[in-house]
Formats: sequence, C-alpha cells, structure tokens
Amino acid sequence: MLPLPPVVIGAVAVIVLLVLLVVVRRLRSPSSEARESKRAHEAAQERDPPVAIGETYEFGVTELTDHHSGEEVAVGKVEGFVLFTEDIPGDVGKGDVIRAKVLSFNDGRTSADATYVGKA
Repeated sequence: MLPLPPVVIGAVAVIVLLVLLVVVRRLRSPSSEARESKRAHEAAQERDPPVAIGETYEFGVTELTDHHSGEEVAVGKVEGFVLFTEDIPGDVGKGDVIRAKVLSFNDGRTSADATYVGKA
C-alpha cells in the first residue's frame, strides 16, 4: 500500500470535519414541531386573550399538574388559550369537561388562572 500524500490526508480530514459539522448542526437545530410551537407562542403573545376576567368558560381538561401555587390544577384551553384551574375536586380528571371562572392573567397574557365552578 502506498502512503497517501499529506494534501490528500488534509482534504479527507476537511471533508470529515464538514460532514460532522453538518450532522451536529442538524441534531442541535429545533424540530419542525418545536419551531411551530414557538411560532404559536409568539402569535399568542400578540393577540388579545379570548377570555375575560370574571367570566366563566367551559373546556376539557387536558392534564392535571402542579402549579406555582403548589397545588394540583386542571389545565385546559379556550380557543387555544391556556387556563390553569385551581380548587378542583378530587374526582376531576383528564378528559373531563369543567366550567371555570377566570381570575387573572399571567404577565404576558398568554395564559390565565381560574377557579373551578363545576362539571359541565
């Protein structure tokens, strides 16, 4: 086997590094789902909330989670707008349809806190 000239070895090394760079950039770039989520979030920040403080809305519970208040809350959406509903009884679960009264908006007005009124 003949030894390869240094120019060929250098060219191969550059090509390998370029391929690795492309692979790493592709793996680190956000997925199309993440890009769409970011676009939706930015659009939500620019629109007026579809709910009003003091009004009651009916929606499906998409999940139960711990909120910053430390208690479990029901999460749901009204026209794509997220409501965190507190004071839920123990028999409320994912998929239930509930009514909740809006209490306040978060700082960016992209979600709101609400209190449980009843099952729909």
